[in-house]
Amino acid sequence: MPITANDPRRKSWLEVPSDSDFPIQNIPFGVFLTVDHVVTIGTRIGDFAIDLGALQQLNYFEGIELTDDMFMQDTLNDFISDGQKTWRQVRNRIADIFDAENPQLRDNKSHCDTVIFNIADVEMQLPVLIGDYTDFYSSREHATNVGKMFRDPENALLPNWLHIPVGYHGRSSTIVPSGIPVHRPMGQTLPNGETTPVFGPSRLVDFELETGFITTDANIMGENIPVHEAEDHIFGMVLLNDWSARDMQKWEYVPLGPFLAKNFATSISPWIVTMDALQPFRAKGPKQNPSPLPYLQQKGKHAFDICLETFIQPENGDENLVSKSNFKYMYWSMSQQLAHHTSNGCRVNSGDLMGSGTISGPTEDSFGSMLELTWGGKNPLKLSDGSERKFINDNDTVIMRGHCKNNDIRIGFGEVKSKLLPPFVRN
Repeated sequence: MPITANDPRRKSWLEVPSDSDFPIQNIPFGVFLTVDHVVTIGTRIGDFAIDLGALQQLNYFEGIELTDDMFMQDTLNDFISDGQKTWRQVRNRIADIFDAENPQLRDNKSHCDTVIFNIADVEMQLPVLIGDYTDFYSSREHATNVGKMFRDPENALLPNWLHIPVGYHGRSSTIVPSGIPVHRPMGQTLPNGETTPVFGPSRLVDFELETGFITTDANIMGENIPVHEAEDHIFGMVLLNDWSARDMQKWEYVPLGPFLAKNFATSISPWIVTMDALQPFRAKGPKQNPSPLPYLQQKGKHAFDICLETFIQPENGDENLVSKSNFKYMYWSMSQQLAHHTSNGCRVNSGDLMGSGTISGPTEDSFGSMLELTWGGKNPLKLSDGSERKFINDNDTVIMRGHCKNNDIRIGFGEVKSKLLPPFVRN
């Protein structure tokens, strides 16, 4: 089935700013609370949120096989479970409805008043019920930088890293959408020069610039997903900030890896940009040497050219750009990550979230964490207000933005924006 929604010549009868992340060629999916306090599944064009539940009730999806309440739910899980054919049909239909040449909804004021909201008047929710969350470690530059800092600089990558997409299981209960503040975590750390740990607030809270992908029901327990089929089971992508407490991580990660240093908070952007919308921005990933084992081997373009930026905004201050990176730098592709994840028969369900791992590039300004940008705090960043940052301070806001752009269109993710609050105190 052709992806007619991607036609770069298509214009919408809704006004779309030229630099918008959400032209009619994007049509992402999310969940929002309307001004009438109704939770609905929706999409976005320009600065307008579109109620897909209302559209369905008004029969604008006639001819597409959907359950009666498909878009009147508070998560996208059931829609995602319907599979790629349905996703594509719905995106194509939405593009037709809002095409500048189509008067069907455009000229029906009562329907427009029911369906269309100003984005400032809705409250974005977590778009899916996330049953499981896996975070990978798939940037060669990031893994090398961390290896240089904490291990032998001459052997920065561990022996397995070039052979498998390394990952760990995170905690889905503390994944929150953009706008929800995060508290500085409490935990055990081992002060320099000491042999006995202490308990208290983490002093080294960091961001990790990542993306995440959302899966559909991919397999049954015991079944693996071939790498060449993996992308068919990926619904779309979000921006992801994997908050990290570096001092807690250093003390706890031996021998089993990340635990409390990672699971206190993960923030994601609220709009899921579909893989269909990202097709025009395919790119070749890094050359893999040595060649992966056969079950991970791919040919063609399996990376995506997504420009990524991270900003730190002090309280009552301006945004400061601290990192510019790109998703195409990732050594292991999403398809390889999903194929490896299921290679042992692990079941993957609708709404599962897979984090890319920190996305660092080859230059110092493209590193995807404060750990790397300040080299463990040795080289503080100077902000526009004159203050310095080794890591994230209380009441700082971390903002991540991402977009793709070619000669025809720009497709973006919006932002994931989260403020770091002091440790939670019980009243």
